Amino acid sequence: MPHHIAILGASGYTGAELVRLIATHPNMRITALGANSKAGQSMADVFPHLRHLDLPHLQTIDQIDFSGVDLCFCALPHATSQEVIRDLPKTLKIVDLSADFRLRDPAEYKRWYGNDHAALECQAEAVYGLTEFYRSEIRAARLVAGTGCNAATGQYALRPLIAEGVIDLDEIILDLKCAVSGAGRSLKENLLHAELSEGYHAYSVGGTHRHLGEFDQEFSAIAGRPVQVQFTPHLIPANRGILATVYVKGNAARIHEVLQSAYAAEPFLQVLPFGQHPSTRHIRGSNFCHIGVVADRREGRTIIVAALDNLTKGSSGQALQNANLMLGEDETTGLMLAPCFP
Repeated sequence: MPHHIAILGASGYTGAELVRLIATHPNMRITALGANSKAGQSMADVFPHLRHLDLPHLQTIDQIDFSGVDLCFCALPHATSQEVIRDLPKTLKIVDLSADFRLRDPAEYKRWYGNDHAALECQAEAVYGLTEFYRSEIRAARLVAGTGCNAATGQYALRPLIAEGVIDLDEIILDLKCAVSGAGRSLKENLLHAELSEGYHAYSVGGTHRHLGEFDQEFSAIAGRPVQVQFTPHLIPANRGILATVYVKGNAARIHEVLQSAYAAEPFLQVLPFGQHPSTRHIRGSNFCHIGVVADRREGRTIIVAALDNLTKGSSGQALQNANLMLGEDETTGLMLAPCFP
């Protein structure tokens, strides 16, 4: 019997990406699509590229009958998600794609997001959804919190290196470029074509980006002491993709060896041959992350470059990967799509 799936926030980019991926899943069937602002419309009306699929019409969340749903994806805006999830049936498995449950400490959540958490009981039970590092917890979880797309990219480049002690923890610089779909589908003046195209710019400069809360939480837990990376994101005029260039102090050959060993058995994390570096064009529309290691001209300095699709491996693909574990499916089911090229 197929698993019955609901998607809340189905009219956004990550909701549509979930539909695209689940359409190829042999053991999942979408039985409910929630989108309050577009309730009553068909998915084909909202996303014409999905018109070939047999999908239920969009509903308001309070119209959905969750009694027959096995797992619910919440692709809702930050702060909205926690209030909705708080009131969902306690027996329902949930994968949340917002930022609402990523930070374990309520004080840290308030620090980075500016408001008190409205669902502390749910926050306490949530499992951080970086699949490759939390598999056993995710399998047993009721609520999984998907990571930030920027946070996932940086962690894939750095977690094994911190764990193995092969880099200087006080000399980490993370320079990251993210495509415009990472900002969501709602209308914003600075995301208009005339405002965005033919240039790119840094934002949240000086340590104000909210994904730093995830870096601080995860890297410090691995190291057993506070770790603060220097992080600057940039918005690029592209639809999909994240490219993270990480500058560290450590031996390049050893760093490459550690990453290769850490990810040798991982189906979606691919370390390139030493000296090669990835491009976002090679992972577009896929659940793969490519990682390259290059020696800097200065001895003892190394450059790590990681690329993934912010909508897939950075969000909806990761969410489906986690859902597979929660439902007892093979982790890769529905996710072995080849990247789109060119």
